Amino acid sequence: MTDEEIKNWKWPLVIALSLVLVIVGIHFVEYMDWIYLKHYSMKPKDLKGLKGIFTMPFLHKDWSHVWGNSTALLVLTFCLFYFYKKIAWQSLLFIYLLGGMWLWIAGQLGSSHIGASGVVYGLASFLFVSGIIRKNPRLMGISMLVAFLYGSFFWGVLPLEGNIEKRISWDGHLYGALAGTAMAFFFRKDGPQRKIYQFEIDEMLEEQELKRMEELQKILEEQKSNVKIVYHYRKEDPSKNELE
Repeated sequence: MTDEEIKNWKWPLVIALSLVLVIVGIHFVEYMDWIYLKHYSMKPKDLKGLKGIFTMPFLHKDWSHVWGNSTALLVLTFCLFYFYKKIAWQSLLFIYLLGGMWLWIAGQLGSSHIGASGVVYGLASFLFVSGIIRKNPRLMGISMLVAFLYGSFFWGVLPLEGNIEKRISWDGHLYGALAGTAMAFFFRKDGPQRKIYQFEIDEMLEEQELKRMEELQKILEEQKSNVKIVYHYRKEDPSKNELE
C-alpha cells in the first residue's frame, strides 16, 4: 500500500474514531457519576431545551445505547470522509444541526431526546441517496452496502407502537434522515461525480451537431419563406414592332 493510499484511509479513520471516542468518553464521565449531563437533552419547543441541538448527540442512556450508535457512527463517518472528503465536513455539520433544529421545531412538546441516532440516520440517508443520484458505480455500491447493513433503520423513522413503547426517538430519526437526504441533493453537484466515458462524449457532441443543423435548417426555411417574387409588367411600345 502506497503512502497516498495510507493517507486516504488514515484521516477518515482518525476522524471517525475521534468522534466515537468523544461520545464514549462523555458517557464514561457520566457513568462514573463525576458529572450529570442529562439536563442537556433536547426538549422540543422548549427554550431551555434549545441547547440540546448541540449537546444531544453526545449524550446516551446506557452503554448499550452508546455501543449501538457508536458502531454505526464509526462506519458511516468513515465512509463519508473517505468517499466524499471535499464535502464531508459541511455535510456532517449540516446534518448535525439541521436534524436537531427540525426536531426542536416539530418534535412532541414535553418529550426529551438524547443520543447520536439522528446523526446516524442522517449519514446513512446521505450516503444512500448520494450514491443513487450521482450514478457513480462505486458510490452506488456504498449505497447498496448501507442499505444492506442498515436497511432495518427504515422502521425507526415511523411512529410504530414498538418504537413508542420502547421510548425510541422515531421523530429524531426521521428528521435526521430528512436532513441527510436534503444534504445529498444540496451537494449533488459537489464532490465525486460519475465518470463520463468517451462514447458518451461522442454521443453528446453528435447530438449538439444535429441540433445545430436543425436550427440552421429552420433559419434557412424561414428566410426562404420570406422571399417574395414581384413581377413588373412593362407596356410594350407598338412603334418598335413596325417593319422598316
